[in-house]
Amino acid sequence: MIPAIAIENKYINREISWLQFNARVLQEASDETVPLIERLRFLGIFSNNLDEFFKVRYATVRRIVEAGKGAKNELGGIRAKELLEIITKIVIDQQSESLDILQTITQDLEREGIYIIDESQIDSKQHDFLRQYFIKNVSPALVTIILNDSVSIPNLKDSAAYLAVRMVMEDDSRQFALIEIPKSINRFVVLPKQGDKHYIIMIDDLLRHCLADIFNIFHYQSISAHMIKITRDGELDFDSDLSKSFVEKISDSVKHRQIGEPVRFVYDKTIDQETLQYLMSKMGIDDTDSIIPGGRYHNRRDYMNFPSLGRTDLLYDKIEALPIKGLSLESSIFEAIAKKDYLLYAPYHTFSYVVKFLREAALDPKVKTIKITIYRLAEISYVASALINAAINGKAVTVSIELQARFDEEANINYAQQMKDEGVQLIFGVTGLKVHSKMCIVEREEGKKLMRYGFISTGNFNESTAKIYTDHTLFTSNQSILKDVNKIFSFFNANYKIYKYKHLITSPHYTQRAIFKLIDDEITNAKKYNNGFIRLKMNSISSYVMVDKLYEASRAGVKIQMMVRGICSLIPGVEGMSENIEVLSVVDKFLEHSRLYIFGNNGDPKVYISSADWMTRNIDNRVEVSCPIYDDDIKQEIIDNFNISWSDNVKARVLDASQNNNYKVDNKERVRSQFAIYDYYQKKLEE
Repeated sequence: MIPAIAIENKYINREISWLQFNARVLQEASDETVPLIERLRFLGIFSNNLDEFFKVRYATVRRIVEAGKGAKNELGGIRAKELLEIITKIVIDQQSESLDILQTITQDLEREGIYIIDESQIDSKQHDFLRQYFIKNVSPALVTIILNDSVSIPNLKDSAAYLAVRMVMEDDSRQFALIEIPKSINRFVVLPKQGDKHYIIMIDDLLRHCLADIFNIFHYQSISAHMIKITRDGELDFDSDLSKSFVEKISDSVKHRQIGEPVRFVYDKTIDQETLQYLMSKMGIDDTDSIIPGGRYHNRRDYMNFPSLGRTDLLYDKIEALPIKGLSLESSIFEAIAKKDYLLYAPYHTFSYVVKFLREAALDPKVKTIKITIYRLAEISYVASALINAAINGKAVTVSIELQARFDEEANINYAQQMKDEGVQLIFGVTGLKVHSKMCIVEREEGKKLMRYGFISTGNFNESTAKIYTDHTLFTSNQSILKDVNKIFSFFNANYKIYKYKHLITSPHYTQRAIFKLIDDEITNAKKYNNGFIRLKMNSISSYVMVDKLYEASRAGVKIQMMVRGICSLIPGVEGMSENIEVLSVVDKFLEHSRLYIFGNNGDPKVYISSADWMTRNIDNRVEVSCPIYDDDIKQEIIDNFNISWSDNVKARVLDASQNNNYKVDNKERVRSQFAIYDYYQKKLEE
């Protein structure tokens, strides 16, 4: 239960709301209807999410405390120091729950013949296998740090896991050491199968098993090892050296992140107090850091890569991404788009259409220019490959690549260098703004005219995430829309100019004003015709300005339905404030990532896809694009998508003031929206 102070105001604090989103991820790990290995992987997602939360959000609040600011209004009615205490309490409770879930999953795995063993359970055959594995694969990669009073402890790496070793020496003195768990080695060691039983041991326990080998030069009476982990402030700090390029500053800042201020210290709660106090003293951990007692294992994000062991019955069935009706991968995409718009809804549709579009542009002699925005690329990116191919073929390729895409900075720098080397013109965003819009425009010579083709998306052009993130991408040759897209690229080059757009809604200059106008129209419709409605789907809503506008619409009688995956600072269902607002959240097999806005418009709905959530950063501090849908078939398709999501009574949770994440319950036929949407597109192919 969330502390009452979190909801005394008319907003729910964004940090607390985010933690409740992560609680929904934890619900998936505890859900017995979810395949067993998938449940373990959800535990990994929960842990990975928590790491990023501490690096970014907790670190931000901690900076506010250190600056001596209360920031009560900005934090939803809670003072910063008090918020840190609330966060720590919630996280400790969630960590405890996650350990109970892990224990249950481990027991269930054993019933399936899968045993995760520790160093005390190794038999003689396994000992021989593991000793050879340690000598060949693990020992050469180990970094072992011997600690003593006269030498400062080295900066421990952000989010790396360490075994804190305590040796009681023969003279009764103490020797402490740290073993860094090698990231280069798979966390899970699969042992030889015995009959129909699978055995797995964690690298952590393999190291415990081999402590005598690692510390064979020391003469000790006893030795023990417990895991610890430091999470550091993930904010990038830039120096003011004018001689450095922007790329150099980003690169240096990413390196500095590894030695940023610690904000969370997690330790095995069975560690002896002597070792714990020694380490905290050496590392300078204080009361503004979040100190979390945990279990035997940290970095549980590694469970996202838990081996499948060939047990497909313990995994979700793989879906085959569907083709888009009427759009072929075996013929010209440009010719098809010239006749009508098409909508790609990943992962239900194959992302190959995006790659095919870019590859066709790279090869087509009539294509003269390609312009695209890039936020996060796949590790092996066919998108980047196609753009480089286009540049080699003499096209004028312009890429706006966001070097400050959090935790993907290094990958983006590497791809930027590759593209630059092949003649791609790079734009590194806009000063003071992140470029978060997802769009591409191609200019093609047709007779004496330059015709434009392009796509606008709610998600990143990333082949890997397109398999697990739900996102809409509109392929269009609508010259009016693409003229606006071209203006945005002009803004990148001359951002002292503020352009006007006839069709697109753009941040930072116009989003709030345009959305307010659309909401005001629904307020008018509610008062005049009693039919005002708004349907929204987004990842997060935390802008109090946008929340207040929705409250205003609710009070006027506008019926508002919202699908919000993550942060929701709005409190629905409060009489006199938000009684006409309902909010659901779906957490399931895929990550709900698309942003959709639907406004009733007195019977002729206005529909938009967008890159923007309703957070202050998306409204005021980023370049975002919301694109209208003009094709009636696609408009209906998006409305159908929303309605299917809204009808979910299997994986939908009701968001309200209680913040209890209760599942939606009704007496209707069971609908699991992600599966139902796949069925919807399968039926479309048969029509």
